[in-house]
Amino acid sequence: MGYRSLADCVADLRKTDQLLEIDAEVDPRLEVAAVQRRVYEAQGPALLFRRVRGCAFPVLGNLFGTIERTRWLFRDTLEAVRHLVELKVSPPIGFKRPWRYLDVPGTGLNLLPRRVRSGPILGHRTTVSKLPQIVSWPGDGGAFVTLPQVYTEDPDRPGLAKSNLGMYRVQLSGNAYEPDREVGLHYQIHRGIGVHHSSAIRRGEPLRVNVFVGGPPAMTVAAVMPLPEGLPELSFAGALGGRAVRMVHPPDWTLPMPAEADFVICGTIDPDRVTRPEGPFGDHLGYYAMVHDFPFLRVDRVYHRPGAIWPFTSVGRPPQEDTSFGQLIHDLTGPLVPTVLPGVKAVHAVDEAGVHPLLLAIGSERYVPYASVRRPQEILTQANAILGQGQMSLAKYLLIVAQEDDPGLDLHDTSAFLRHLLERADWEDDLHFQTRTTIDTLDYSGHGFNQGSKVVIACAGPRRRELPTEVPEGLNLPDGFSDPRVALPGVLAVQAPPFSPDRKGEDQGLAGFCWSFEPGDPINAFPMVVLVDDSDFATRSIRNFLWVTFTRSNPAADLAGIGAFTHQKHWGCKGSLVVDARIKPHHAPPLEDDPEVDRRVDALGAPGGPLHGII
Repeated sequence: MGYRSLADCVADLRKTDQLLEIDAEVDPRLEVAAVQRRVYEAQGPALLFRRVRGCAFPVLGNLFGTIERTRWLFRDTLEAVRHLVELKVSPPIGFKRPWRYLDVPGTGLNLLPRRVRSGPILGHRTTVSKLPQIVSWPGDGGAFVTLPQVYTEDPDRPGLAKSNLGMYRVQLSGNAYEPDREVGLHYQIHRGIGVHHSSAIRRGEPLRVNVFVGGPPAMTVAAVMPLPEGLPELSFAGALGGRAVRMVHPPDWTLPMPAEADFVICGTIDPDRVTRPEGPFGDHLGYYAMVHDFPFLRVDRVYHRPGAIWPFTSVGRPPQEDTSFGQLIHDLTGPLVPTVLPGVKAVHAVDEAGVHPLLLAIGSERYVPYASVRRPQEILTQANAILGQGQMSLAKYLLIVAQEDDPGLDLHDTSAFLRHLLERADWEDDLHFQTRTTIDTLDYSGHGFNQGSKVVIACAGPRRRELPTEVPEGLNLPDGFSDPRVALPGVLAVQAPPFSPDRKGEDQGLAGFCWSFEPGDPINAFPMVVLVDDSDFATRSIRNFLWVTFTRSNPAADLAGIGAFTHQKHWGCKGSLVVDARIKPHHAPPLEDDPEVDRRVDALGAPGGPLHGII
């Protein structure tokens, strides 16, 4: 049976020695988040901070800090929930393997939220300024809720059945927000709340919003789950949590809230499209999301339960604690990919590259089994289907290969996948661009806010080349380019001069680099060349290479090639594909820790400190 409340979960962690309780006073500005990140990096326990300066509430961090602990939290329900999702996506499968789904009826009893007359959440009222004011990074614009569950209902069809529960950024302080009366609400494109907001604007009425914080851990996971149509997040939370979610209506407020939530902020978004500047915020790509105008909540009231605990996380350059969410989502939905996308065997969003920038996929080539020469055909159709699916539509790079070429290829071994692809890539045919489209709101590599490009690299057939693992002798680089290093087999990183845009915002260094070589030059033994600001850093680890290459490039602008050509609007190249992964002036700054805060965290890890032996 799952946890009724967050306090029940904390008690279980304490009993099983998976919780570290910190009695030393810590600062909510930077220090709490820095401790959480360091303990996450060490794969340490959950953290309960009992004395957060200026705050009356205890703060819980690193709850989902390891995938093992995350799975353990839902140990009694994971398998049944996986079966439930399978049946929701493809009901006929239940008739083929009925014994597999014997646990579904019991789980189904928890799908329907239960309305109750009262609950702990109505026990106390407070104000926004008395909530934990956690600031994660030095450049953040204020304090944020980092594990919010934002609840709305469809104004045209109110009720739980058409509700949306999502994890959208909530800024508690800073900028031009009126203290205790307004909080920022940043939601990205392709999010369910946007549909509800549009309906409210059309109707000319405020959109009521409840921001839940805490409650059973299943509620937090439900807020990030990409669920099949017709399965509300509250229903999923009931199934994953092992008990139906109990919902209560406070007096004079039309939206319900979980009876067992720890905190709830109630407010409205005006229908007249008034916005406020929101941000900056250190985000999951490893850079700051900059200041932009977004809707905001006019706060009506703030509730908290007796003994409330404030859960939080700190996001930043991956992997971070939110990586566990992605792994759990894969546990529950990964096996469903072939049923939703026929022919596609698996899809993997690469966490080290910031999740959305890079997707890897394995498809199948069955169109012409009699062909003597195999080339990408069906996998291109499958690539278009992948890019039409929810959050996967935000990918910039989709790399897809055919399962028939290596049935044992492991999609989660990124190095092996890239080797397989680069051994087969034909840059004259295998690059397929979408030049002006949407990308992740938090990705600043594009040509505008929410605007950028995509490339599908689709490779099938036998190996074309052996991949070099050493810099070729006699490699002559153009002036200003230096320190070539092998990042991966077949991938050469070259340190380039800083990006220097002309009046059109373009840097001729990329084109000049490509023009310096002929297709027969030794550099073309490397199918991929990446121009970087620091080749030592970019090649120090696969993690560094993926982060630099795919978060700092916009395919249509930053892919070039040696021996490039355009034929019937198709672009390709006869030599190396060249990726410009330098930092550009329009990019957001990368996240960096505060050295003084680092020293304070080091002191907590010294002998006699509460983190000694953990960090």
